[in-house]
Amino acid sequence: MSQLSTYTCHTCGEIHYDWPALAFNSPLHYDNLHEHDKETIATLSSDFCTIEDGEDIDRFIRCTLLQPVNDHCDDLQYGLWVSLSEKSFEDYKNNFNNENHEVTYFGWLCNNIPGYQDTLSIPTTVYTQKGNNRPLIIPHEDFEHQFVQDYYGGIPKQEAERRISEMIGLIND
Repeated sequence: MSQLSTYTCHTCGEIHYDWPALAFNSPLHYDNLHEHDKETIATLSSDFCTIEDGEDIDRFIRCTLLQPVNDHCDDLQYGLWVSLSEKSFEDYKNNFNNENHEVTYFGWLCNNIPGYQDTLSIPTTVYTQKGNNRPLIIPHEDFEHQFVQDYYGGIPKQEAERRISEMIGLIND
């Protein structure tokens, strides 16, 4: 991984020597709002996002997904957002600081991952983790989408490095 062995983190500004997580700072639903709506109907933190449009409330949480890399010892990590039902969102939020809270929720993927056609609304299972780590998401294996096929089949190291280069390029633009 010669050209990707170091990178400057866009969050902390530090130089790192491993693969970066390919992270999205917000769900696409938030990104698509006008600035005025972001200020008036949306709330965004590092782990939660809500968008209140009249009686409709969309609820999102930040999660991780580990993409298996077939010919490398590390997985490719994504920082993604999923939407949850009101009940699941409230349960997660109420137990956010509970280090022993381990449950599963149903969620919909809410980011478009570069290199794939529309990845919005891929069904996932959300697994909360002990120790207050961000929840882990697993796409539903029976959902027909190239991203799901790549998740279960793994991707080559060269493809992982291409994705990292592409995401770093998007961040630096």
